Amino acid sequence: MSFLDRKMTREENTCTDSLRSKLDATVARNRGLEKENELLKQEVEHLKAQMALLRGQEADRRSMPSKKLQSAICSNFSTQEKPTIHNNAEEEGSENEGFNSYSKKEISMRRRTPRVPKPPPTPICLPPKPNIGKEAWLSPPPPPPPPFALKPQGGGIKALRRVPELVELYRTLTRKEGKADVRAGNMGSPVATNTREMIGEIENRSAYLLAIKSDVETQGEFINFLAKEIENAAYKDIADVEAFVKWLDEELSYLVDERAVLKHFAQWPERKADAMREAAFGFRDLKSLESEVSSFHDDERLPAMVSLKRMQALQDKLERSVHNIERVRDTAIRRYKDFKIPWEWMLDTGMIAQLKLGSMKLVKEYMIRVVTAVKSDSSLDDEELTLQGVRFAFRVHQFINGFDEDGRHAFRELKKLATKS
Repeated sequence: MSFLDRKMTREENTCTDSLRSKLDATVARNRGLEKENELLKQEVEHLKAQMALLRGQEADRRSMPSKKLQSAICSNFSTQEKPTIHNNAEEEGSENEGFNSYSKKEISMRRRTPRVPKPPPTPICLPPKPNIGKEAWLSPPPPPPPPFALKPQGGGIKALRRVPELVELYRTLTRKEGKADVRAGNMGSPVATNTREMIGEIENRSAYLLAIKSDVETQGEFINFLAKEIENAAYKDIADVEAFVKWLDEELSYLVDERAVLKHFAQWPERKADAMREAAFGFRDLKSLESEVSSFHDDERLPAMVSLKRMQALQDKLERSVHNIERVRDTAIRRYKDFKIPWEWMLDTGMIAQLKLGSMKLVKEYMIRVVTAVKSDSSLDDEELTLQGVRFAFRVHQFINGFDEDGRHAFRELKKLATKS
């Protein structure tokens, strides 16, 4: 055999092996697809059986009145046969366990008793009782309640005053540095959908709809009572609205699905209920943030950069909340006035002023920490850290429109470091 013949034989063997491997891979893939096809067929058959079961249960529910009449006629016979029926149920329990559990669950949903609501909470600011004596005709009407006043903290509010030196120093340093802060956002990852979960959701859909229908039929008086309470609600303190909304949500949690049930009641005051919830949740979030800022203390045991990042994150959260309130304040106040919901807490003299006082506290601690870190830690970049402190001070200065006396003193210490570097 010549060299060319041997070469051709080798090439033919190589080609044959390649084709054989491709054929084996194709056969294995076909087998996998056949197995997957069988599994899908089994799931389809299972789903058809479940749908047939649900149709049978729906037919049993519609024929329930005639069955009740028949059971009343045969009550004597059924009482005599109870032991036999009990024994048969125990023998067949393992076979019909799934159906029986589903039927019991469905029957329990149908038999939901009407909800007896708790009384709404008592307002904090109760209206004064009318004086029905003779002096009531001669006495002048009581003065209107005072406007929403800012709570004094730590001996009252110190006057804020703008610091032009800070603006000048900030512009000088940033012009020299020429850097810009860039914030990167996190991209969310898509959530994969599970086919088996979708099948289970379809199986439970019928019981869910039956439960909604049961609530619509049995909870009408309960829902009408809540609707009247919402329509008659008129508070002067936002804390009363917060307590009322908490009570309302606890009562509505008795329903299977609040939105699905309430849409069947045309008299439900949805717009006022949503406005009360919006006001209560907004006030609660601001109050929680104000408590978080006022209780914040710089931990000197932490590294300087960690503490500064904590204060920056808290300031970001604070500014975002204030800007959100200011953005929707005009339209929200108009709606709150129409629905007799307190709105004074949204003004600049309300919770916003408290939050800005907390921002003043943050910037003082921030500048003090920068000065301490520059003086005590030689491993840090003094120039970069000083520039970071000036930037943060300028940002808060513009946000709250000035510094108090303590803030101006902390800035003077920071300025000495900036002029030395």
